[in-house]
This record gives sequence, C-alpha cells and structure tokens, in this order.
Amino acid sequence: MQNKSIKTEYYSPAEDTLFFANNIQDEKGNSALDIGTGSGYLANVLLPNFEVVVATDISFDAIKKAYNLIQNCICCNSADPLIMKFDLVICNMPYLPSEKIIDSTIDGLDEGLVVPLKIIKSVKNIIKKEGRMIYLTSSLANHKKLLEETESLGFYTKIIATKKMFFEELILVEAVLK
Repeated sequence: MQNKSIKTEYYSPAEDTLFFANNIQDEKGNSALDIGTGSGYLANVLLPNFEVVVATDISFDAIKKAYNLIQNCICCNSADPLIMKFDLVICNMPYLPSEKIIDSTIDGLDEGLVVPLKIIKSVKNIIKKEGRMIYLTSSLANHKKLLEETESLGFYTKIIATKKMFFEELILVEAVLK
C-alpha cells in the first residue's frame, strides 16, 4: 500500500501568517474582513478588537476549519458577494508568481499579480472611504507593480513592515481608500 500525503484545502498558519499577525494584533475598529482566511488564524487575531469580524475563503474546507475560531464565515470568491462596508480588510493573498493555479493558497499567476489584483478590486466595493486594507506580498512577486496597480484603483499605499526570509522578503502593505 502506497502512503499518500493528504494536502489540506486551506492555508495552515506559517511564518508569513505569524509575521502578519504580529503586525495587526493592535488594530481596532467596528468591522473587519479577512479575505482568504484559510484556518481563520488572522481573523481570530482581530476578533477581540472589532465588533464584527467576517472571514471569507474560496475553499469550503477552509471555512469549515475557520468556523472553529470565528463564526462569521462565508465561502466565496474574495469579497464578491458582500455588501457590508468594512473599516479594515486583511488578506494574506496568494502572491507567488505561477503559470497556472495548482495551489489556490499560494499561486498568484503572472508575476504574482493576477489573483492579488482581483482581490483588491473586490475590496474596493466593500471598504469604507478612508478604510484600510492590509495585505501581504513578496519580493518574489512584482510587488512594485502591485503597489502601482493598487494605487491606480484608488488607494494610497505604503509598506508598513518587511521581513527577510531565507529565499524571499515578506512585504506587508497598507492601502487606504482615497
């Protein structure tokens, strides 16, 4: 009998998740959204400091896992079906450059831009004016172009934290809706 490894259908917390969590643990407000919540780890970090925290993920397995930590879970693509306006949106998005999506938790397609830009476009419709989005990208992606494209969608952007890893640099970006 062959031993096959079982791939989880959600993103398990890793070093990038912990880096992200350390940088959002003091965030406060009325409403927050975690897009691509995976296990729900980051949404759970926000829970004590927000009246409402919602988590979305394209994977039903992820939503089932996240529901153990946060009850406002929605299985959907990005923020597409949402109409509520949020103060803060966070996303540890799939940012790695890839030719096709093999792993939806990490593959961002061309230059690591296609999937992140779809997510950011969906956020524009559900974020309050002067609301903030915090997202993670990488030096392996075309992060400079991602910031430029985010600004072209009506956000002010700035890098709020970086972390050097063995093979990449993690880049945490704040985007404020103009």
